[in-house]
Amino acid sequence: MSHIISDNRSNLIGSAWMVAAMGAFAIEDVFIKAAAKTLPVGQILILFGMGGALVFAALARRNGEGLRAPEILSPAMAIRAAFEILGRLFFVLAVTLTPLSSATVILQATPLVVVAGAALLFGETVGWRRWAAILIGLIGVLIIINPGGDSFSALSILAVLGMLGLSGRDLASRAAPASLGTAVLGFYGFISVIIAGAAFSVWDNSSFVVPNSAASLVLITAVFAGVIAYSALMKAMRTGDVSAVTPFRYSRLLFGIGFGVLVFGEALTGRVLLGSGLIVLSGLFIMWRSNKSRSTK
Repeated sequence: MSHIISDNRSNLIGSAWMVAAMGAFAIEDVFIKAAAKTLPVGQILILFGMGGALVFAALARRNGEGLRAPEILSPAMAIRAAFEILGRLFFVLAVTLTPLSSATVILQATPLVVVAGAALLFGETVGWRRWAAILIGLIGVLIIINPGGDSFSALSILAVLGMLGLSGRDLASRAAPASLGTAVLGFYGFISVIIAGAAFSVWDNSSFVVPNSAASLVLITAVFAGVIAYSALMKAMRTGDVSAVTPFRYSRLLFGIGFGVLVFGEALTGRVLLGSGLIVLSGLFIMWRSNKSRSTK
């Protein structure tokens, strides 16, 4: 009985960490979107990446983790960095150029793509029910972006590209050396953000803008929200059962929609609500089927 109570308590704590992480990620998005009103996107990425990298470098040093471990040069880490650059760049562009609510909803398709990628790349068994759920979830994404419709905006493709990039990062993280700690992965994740910002600045040919005190405060807040979110996410995944904690990832959808409506005055459409419903239900069904498959083995 005491073992069951302990497991339930761990699951509750892990779920709370996950909700906190998703809330912090949503706050990060809000402040990045706010910073884009006065600063170029490339510069935002560079400054945001520098701030996060410094924080995680300090955490790695405190934990006695080396930032120059040989495992950093592994092919998996190189692939992870490439997808991190693409995912971060396109999702930040989506957050700054499109409604926060719709960008956040599209991002929730990441677990669906990760499951599909795990089946195709790592040979994980995915039955026809889960493939059907993946297809339904992706239909939800199509309903939101509405290609071919009067409300279609090519900018909505940015969120899809960002989602695909972050999905690739998550898949590559599974193959990353287990010896690399959270702080080290976080440090190189934010280094990738700097590279993304520098590359976009060259392509955009934007001039450096000296941030005023308000813009600096917004960026500092975004950095700390991002660090807290990343740390809380790692804490969540290491506390309690993954199957019990992971579904709370979808709380980010509620935070993103809420901030989009309340802070930026975005209007929710029937398409966004229908598409988000299909994405979330598909994701929850896939998790349920995965847990059921494991329990029967």
